[in-house]
Amino acid sequence: MSRETVIYPGTFDPITNGHVDLAERAARLFDRVVVAIAWSEKKTPLFDLEQRVALCEASLAHLPNVEVQGFSNLLTDFARGLGARCVLRGLRAVADFEYEFQLANMNRAMYPEFESIFLTPSEHLSYISSSLVREIAALNGNVEPFVPAAVADALAARFAD
Repeated sequence: MSRETVIYPGTFDPITNGHVDLAERAARLFDRVVVAIAWSEKKTPLFDLEQRVALCEASLAHLPNVEVQGFSNLLTDFARGLGARCVLRGLRAVADFEYEFQLANMNRAMYPEFESIFLTPSEHLSYISSSLVREIAALNGNVEPFVPAAVADALAARFAD
């Protein structure tokens, strides 16, 4: 029996150790994991799509069944294009649940066969978020405990000015 493809979407601006943890766990549960990086211009990302894809590829290179792709259309349309029927979402706190629940129902309304799978991060990573990492890096703090090495280097270069 095939365990199918799961899409793990986000802006990944930047990818954190929490994201890597979820991708590693998904890689054990599914045959194929597509880390789908949203173009997301309205969020004014720190890194452009090409940079975010490269950082994710570098951070997830140790996972042979994980691939990284950028996308700029509806997630449900992206999923259909890949023949995927599952999306993976991370829940760090109760505050995430309400938004994710609404999103899951909206996605299912647009693509009835589309299922949302929720994973919680490992406890020691549950407080990490991309926005906090960006803030620490912007203030010249050490982000190395929170992100893969390639991301720490990219943040240091970005805020070197």
